[in-house]
Amino acid sequence: MQLSVDVVKERLRGVAAGLLTPFNESGAIEYWKIEENAQSLYDSGIRSFLAAANISEYHSLTTSERVAVTKASVSALPSDVCILAGVGGCTKDAQELIRDYDRLGVDAHMIMPPDHTYIHEQGLLDYFDGLASVTDSPFVPYIRAFDPSVDFLSDLTYIENVVGIKYAIKDPVKLGSAVTAGSNDVVWVDGLAEPYAISFWGEGVEGFSAGVSNFRPEVGLELYDALVAEDWKRARELRDICLPYQNFRDQTGQDNTIDGAISVPAVKKGLELAGLHGGEVREPIRSLSSEDEAEAEELYWQLDDDINRLIE
Repeated sequence: MQLSVDVVKERLRGVAAGLLTPFNESGAIEYWKIEENAQSLYDSGIRSFLAAANISEYHSLTTSERVAVTKASVSALPSDVCILAGVGGCTKDAQELIRDYDRLGVDAHMIMPPDHTYIHEQGLLDYFDGLASVTDSPFVPYIRAFDPSVDFLSDLTYIENVVGIKYAIKDPVKLGSAVTAGSNDVVWVDGLAEPYAISFWGEGVEGFSAGVSNFRPEVGLELYDALVAEDWKRARELRDICLPYQNFRDQTGQDNTIDGAISVPAVKKGLELAGLHGGEVREPIRSLSSEDEAEAEELYWQLDDDINRLIE
């Protein structure tokens, strides 16, 4: 049974973990590993999950695979969690994906950033309206990789079905202006993980997506509690221990000049070091080089030491 809108909003006020897609060496999906990761994160206290999301390698999955990984997520988790499933692409394909997800019983649809080279703000609002026309389920648009106006962000909050916005632009001032201008009935979520949790919280976000908390959820949960309690000193300490690994995720990796190329394999390595399932990646992503693997291991154990120091 899908959660009510009010409960979805309440779940957005917390830490949302991404469920990565573990591929084997042949590129096939190992669905049982998604289920085990989900169950472990739930046991750690996570109550919001992102299925078929950006970090799940959404764009490397076929439409049927997106449905299948989401089905694995839904089947693995109790009914009290909020599962948001990624939706993108052309209007008709996205509408069909929404219908498939609704049949699975997902709680909300995370509308992926536009992957079109040329977009118009009003055209994008029309796109959201078109998707809303086929479902009553809640929407959480994911704002990333383009630079919208405050007016656009404000208008987005008044679209039918929109209950939250995942904001992943490195501009807290724009965020604050949009929160003030938009509907007060929408939950804003930090889409840039732990590094921006404090600054975005001051501008009106009420939850954040996981970075290192995808594989060490205790640090994200503790950080969220510190934010709610307005314990800024502790919040900064917890944020700061996440920064080395998160900064590593932003790097280009070997034989490449594009920032963030190792972001997903770095999280998969973190999952494996934490005793969970990471797996291989699909093109256009590449696995970590041996040098990057060694750096990831060093940073992970540094994080582990810091967590043991700060969290009992």
